Amino acid sequence: MSQLRPQTADGEVDVSDERRPNWWHRDHPIFTPLSGFFSGLVFMLVVPGLFGAVLETFFSQHTVTDLFPFVLVALAVPVVLVARRRTRRFGLYFVLGMVATAAVVLGVAALVVWLMTATA
Repeated sequence: MSQLRPQTADGEVDVSDERRPNWWHRDHPIFTPLSGFFSGLVFMLVVPGLFGAVLETFFSQHTVTDLFPFVLVALAVPVVLVARRRTRRFGLYFVLGMVATAAVVLGVAALVVWLMTATA
């Protein structure tokens, strides 16, 4: 079923008022913090794994272990986001998402190691 569009006085369809879908509220005050935080979370989880998988596809295991530290070049993304005035708010929440993800992963890893060594 096609969406009804407003018509002008002479009966032509008015296409000048193209609207976003109703659920897409970019002007909402929570949109930027949520999208930045979850983008940072996904970035922190996906980029190292994807980088390692691509390296492993093309190189031997020894070369992959030598080249894997170059994934740190990806940290230029949040630095650029925070440095630019227009993307600074998004970038700060992006960094917050990355830091929160790293803290949770390291905290859980430390707890698991502690539990494994304490019960042994």
